[in-house]
Amino acid sequence: MEGHVQPGAYKDVVLFLATAGVVVPIFRQWRISPILGFLGAGVLLGPYGLGSLSDRFEWLSAFTISNPEELSQLAEFGVVFLLFMIGLELSWERLRSMRRYVFGLGAAQVVLCLSATALAARAVGQPPAAAIAMGAALALSSTAIVMPILSEQKRQHSIAGRATFSVLLFQDLAVAPILVTLTLMGQRSGQPFGPAALLSLLPAVLGVAGLFVFGRVLLRPMLRSVARAKSEELFVAASLLVVIGAGLVSALTGLSMALGAFIAGLLLAETEFRHEVEVRVEPFKGLLLGLFFISVGIGLNVPLLLERPLIILGAAVSMVLLNTAVIFALARVFGLKSRSAIEAALLLAGAGEFAFVILGQAMDQGIVGRTAGQTLLVAATLSMFSIPFLAQLGLRLSGRRVTPSELPPEPEGDTGGAQQVLVVGYGRVGRLVGDMLRRHDIAWVGAELDPKLVEQGRRAGEAIYFGDAARAEFLMRCGLAEAAALVVTMDSPEGAESIVAVARELRPDLTIVARARDARHAQRLYDLGATDAVPETVEASLQLSEAVLVEIGVPMGLVIASIHERRDEFRKALNRPESLGGRTRRFQRERGG
Repeated sequence: MEGHVQPGAYKDVVLFLATAGVVVPIFRQWRISPILGFLGAGVLLGPYGLGSLSDRFEWLSAFTISNPEELSQLAEFGVVFLLFMIGLELSWERLRSMRRYVFGLGAAQVVLCLSATALAARAVGQPPAAAIAMGAALALSSTAIVMPILSEQKRQHSIAGRATFSVLLFQDLAVAPILVTLTLMGQRSGQPFGPAALLSLLPAVLGVAGLFVFGRVLLRPMLRSVARAKSEELFVAASLLVVIGAGLVSALTGLSMALGAFIAGLLLAETEFRHEVEVRVEPFKGLLLGLFFISVGIGLNVPLLLERPLIILGAAVSMVLLNTAVIFALARVFGLKSRSAIEAALLLAGAGEFAFVILGQAMDQGIVGRTAGQTLLVAATLSMFSIPFLAQLGLRLSGRRVTPSELPPEPEGDTGGAQQVLVVGYGRVGRLVGDMLRRHDIAWVGAELDPKLVEQGRRAGEAIYFGDAARAEFLMRCGLAEAAALVVTMDSPEGAESIVAVARELRPDLTIVARARDARHAQRLYDLGATDAVPETVEASLQLSEAVLVEIGVPMGLVIASIHERRDEFRKALNRPESLGGRTRRFQRERGG
């Protein structure tokens, strides 16, 4: 079998992995967005970069992407996984609170930017149908570039971040009607909004309804069954099936794959598997997004840019200025402050990945001429290259810090992060801890690896999530960064030690209370960074002592005082470095003597 391996078949994959391994660390060290590195690498490794010199220098072909078409098809999944992760981070309450921005600001942005660009295209001599197609293509922004930038800047939850995402979400919803309208225009039906258009949208409506039914009825039982198998590989496979399956169903019904994945993520966000799926899918999202940015760089037609520099640069600059002006005005109308409005406008000013889809279909159907379409695609690609720089400009103009007045109001039902306690383990001890926290009106979130216990907690109305709390990524997804305290109630000594060590490394200031098997285990937990460790054997002895002292007539006050005093003695002894080991060595010496 080894003799049949053709190294050239894996060249593109190796080049991509090498780029990811080199670009990301270097650009992060320079404090520059890795997106720019991937875009630049795409230009360099593509057919218009080193590929254009491979005829004269054959050895350069080893450093050139040979099949950009195949790479671009795989790269589309980067946007799919991104929208899925965004859906996981949202909730129905938060989405409902954003409806004014989604269907108000988002709809107004698409209509006005489309109209303004179409009028500009008509002014330079384009036919009406071509002008509408161009306006539709350039009115949609890049979710794949904008959302990672917002995440890097930690501004996705600011007013500008919420407004930006709302507009991007409506743009995804608008893709299907735009493509249907272009198809009808290409067929010269003459009635784009007649019964034929409504019937053509019916599969999309049925597809969305099918995704909702599947998500509500079958998604949780399927993941619960996989979780019971206790196989990480099967859980990863099931997570990927949900993302890709939802995307394909959406694509088959005429919608974008990214929108289907977003719906799946939104439905999965209501389940106990939300954080575990996030941890499993995150690496795939990062790699595929990098591949998407490389494919965008590959698509930059450098020879055409050099042939028509003034026209292409003029179109790109005009597009950015026009979109910025329209979105800024709309954002102010919808109540955003000037600093938030300019930030959102600059983030959304560039073209997006759907420009390639819309202009490609328009050229295939003869609506837009090849020359004009290719020129506009290069201009759109340049505007995508400018988005990281526009984002930095927006950040400076709006101020580097998010003030409390900019933060959106939390929907009802959301708990404040300051007083939230994270409880790991939902067995008998974890349930009692949660009950006591609730009695004192303290919000808490639970994590448990046993799907049966997670199901019991969910039925009781508790916020319990399935997942391995020994992984740093999962703890952070559960809110460790904002938690007031961590309580580890697991009956596995090794598991409790792993969680305490990871949590202490992530949060040196965090209060960590852990359940210990005995005094020796408690000492180990203290050494790993636990604020307090409660040995089961010690507590059982103290409770037995309390019961017998009260029963034989010792006053309750004296009993309680003595129990607390003895408990403090235990804690001081256990928390003293090497105290337990020292006592053990002394005991051994005494027996030896």
